[in-house]
Amino acid sequence: MEVAQNSYIKENKSLFKKLVDTLLKDYEYVSLLAQNGEGKVYSVSKSGVRIDANNRILVQRGFVVKVYDAGCFAEYSGNDISDTKIDEIVKTIKDDLLKLGEGNAKSSYIIPEDEPVSFSKSTEYQIDPAELGDEAIISRLKGLFDKGMGFDEKILNFAVSCNYQKYSKLFLSRNRDMEQNVMWATGMVCAYSLKGEEVKTAYRPCSVLGGMELLDRLDSKVFDSCKVAIELIDSEPLAPGEYECICSPETTGMIVHEAFGHGVEMDMFVKDRALAAKYVGEYVASPLITMHDGNAVNDTATYFFDDEGTMSKDTIIIDKGILVTGISDLQSAGALGTEPTGNGRRQDFERKAYTRMTNTYFEAGNDKLEDMIASVKDGLLLEDPSSGMEDPKNWGIQCMVNIAREIKDGKLTGRIFSPIILTGYVPDLLKSISMVSDKKELCGSGFCGKGYKEWVKVSDGGPYIKARIRLG
Repeated sequence: MEVAQNSYIKENKSLFKKLVDTLLKDYEYVSLLAQNGEGKVYSVSKSGVRIDANNRILVQRGFVVKVYDAGCFAEYSGNDISDTKIDEIVKTIKDDLLKLGEGNAKSSYIIPEDEPVSFSKSTEYQIDPAELGDEAIISRLKGLFDKGMGFDEKILNFAVSCNYQKYSKLFLSRNRDMEQNVMWATGMVCAYSLKGEEVKTAYRPCSVLGGMELLDRLDSKVFDSCKVAIELIDSEPLAPGEYECICSPETTGMIVHEAFGHGVEMDMFVKDRALAAKYVGEYVASPLITMHDGNAVNDTATYFFDDEGTMSKDTIIIDKGILVTGISDLQSAGALGTEPTGNGRRQDFERKAYTRMTNTYFEAGNDKLEDMIASVKDGLLLEDPSSGMEDPKNWGIQCMVNIAREIKDGKLTGRIFSPIILTGYVPDLLKSISMVSDKKELCGSGFCGKGYKEWVKVSDGGPYIKARIRLG
């Protein structure tokens, strides 16, 4: 089934068009983005049951209108639209917002291309969370909680949660009339065990571009998280050093996102805060690596157009080891003289659009995982990433990984090290990749911030990769 258009967009579209048409009488370029999002967060643990129906990122309703005048843009955002309000909005833009730029040096913003485009598209789902209902969702989560708690007496606690967002967006300009209706759902299970006085956790996320069919995927994660939580009771600290490593798809995804994704956001090129700007056209990774961002795959960050009205597409960032391009919003693309890639995203209608990642991943290769493990004489299999930090200006990386499984003479020994800190210089890490598995996986369970704010949904991932990595 396809996600239906939201009533807020449908009932007010004529008013939004009237606002745009009124402003176009006086200004060369006008665009409007209207959005309505609904969603909930569900969780069950020993602490109890929780339903959050007012999450600020998930629940949104409003619009932002953008006007170009004499070399600069003004934006007005709100959630009140009516015939009377249109006159007030036009007056505010003309008398207040655009006058802020008078007497100041004008920025050389470029008017976006506005060739005619008109469509209404929707993503698909199997089970609508609203139709399934809160009671049924919580009942399923309680069943997963009971399964986790009953796995073994060593399980100290077990938490399970899921959330979803269903949103509609309308983009209007002189020549564009585009609508998109999207729904995604994510979830996680986390098992807790006790090692002395230290609590060990094993976290397993999942995501889907769709609805509460997610719950079946979540069910498959329960036993694995419990098993790993118990294994972590016997984990050991790791001696710092450089190791031959195989990274699981979720660990690869963290490297993609933190080590290189943020580093190719081209608004950082404009500000001279990204070293990648100086390496376009050069080898920055192994020839085995091709990196994508965009809608070549479907996950939680999939959309048909970005928040500036640019069509989403598949952007190849690294092609067989060579850095081809970054990703951009309209402003950074205009400043750099490049084509926008459809990565201009807002946390909501009240926030500025920034260059942001979407579905970011490495392509699969040709190697089998068993052959990759067999090729390692003395190394580690890295699993379960938890957090990361990037330094685009110097291409540094620091990430936390929960599990490192020892490999000796091509076999897993059963010995586990935890926790692990992954560090290094990004090109060194990427150029050392010597094997890439033949299957990739993505997950979009989290949000990405721009400097600890401006949160948007992203997904990342890839195949298993073999590389030399500095660990501590």
